[in-house]
Amino acid sequence: MTLDSATRAFLDAFNTSGRKPLWEQTIDEVRSGIRASSLQLAAPSTDVHHVVDRTMSVQGGTVGLRIYTPRPASDGELSPIVVHFHGAGFVAGDLDTHDSIARFHCKHADAVVIAVDYRLAPEHPFPAAVDDAYAAVEWAVAHALELHGNARKIAVLGDSAGGNLSAVVCQVAKARNGPPIAFQALVYPVVDFSLAAAYPSRTQFGGGDFFLSKRDMEFFRSRYLADVDRQASDPRVSPLLASDLTGLPPALVVTAGCDPLRDEGKAYADRLAAAGVPVEYHCFEGTIHAFMSFAGAIPAGAEGLAFVASRLRAALHD
Repeated sequence: MTLDSATRAFLDAFNTSGRKPLWEQTIDEVRSGIRASSLQLAAPSTDVHHVVDRTMSVQGGTVGLRIYTPRPASDGELSPIVVHFHGAGFVAGDLDTHDSIARFHCKHADAVVIAVDYRLAPEHPFPAAVDDAYAAVEWAVAHALELHGNARKIAVLGDSAGGNLSAVVCQVAKARNGPPIAFQALVYPVVDFSLAAAYPSRTQFGGGDFFLSKRDMEFFRSRYLADVDRQASDPRVSPLLASDLTGLPPALVVTAGCDPLRDEGKAYADRLAAAGVPVEYHCFEGTIHAFMSFAGAIPAGAEGLAFVASRLRAALHD
């Protein structure tokens, strides 16, 4: 697999920066590092009509929401809704680190975007993030008309850990006969936290030279799960391990060619297809995990954002 020139330049700078490997950092160091790189290297901010921060109540506290509206509401016109879950290993990331991504999809998918500041591990281990993500979809349905949104046209979208939450929320909604989710967009998702399967991409790209490493994944898993041995095979942690994927919403699965998570993402897309779920799989060859977060430095990231937005728009607009 050949890296594109911009991704190679990004990795050369990243790998010679002198920073400690992520798995050797404290949680505070991980959070500050991810925040800094996400804000510095994100795509330019997209203008949207309106942005407002809200909160929703969850058991034990509140969760922040940021609501992006693409344009002024016309009388009687309802926009589709995209519920957005950020990535960063369940331990980092927030509304600001993924603000440029949420803005882009609001504008170019022409949808109300609800970004969810779900609770992070290790302070709030599994299943807190899952509970918050599912509660956010329920909140979107309950408040749809207030937001000039269409409760029958709700998509979930997430990258990496957020892709995991998007897949899990769809499975939970099906099991509970919950909100009708119209579409799921999973961007380089982690879908098998058992870390047991011998995916070739984990071996080929997980050594530490391609941004995300296997040791980073072990770090995230050990902070997210209070009982790794018991919880890693739970489908709410590893949605690929669910026994039945029939009846789930149509899906888009996007991966990166030089990402340790590439093959499990492809495996999930294949299982969805085998279960009769309409699914589109697309791999951006020559780039790395989180490339859309670095769209200001990696042109493939801007291409990826546009690609995902086009699929959201097509799925949610008649």
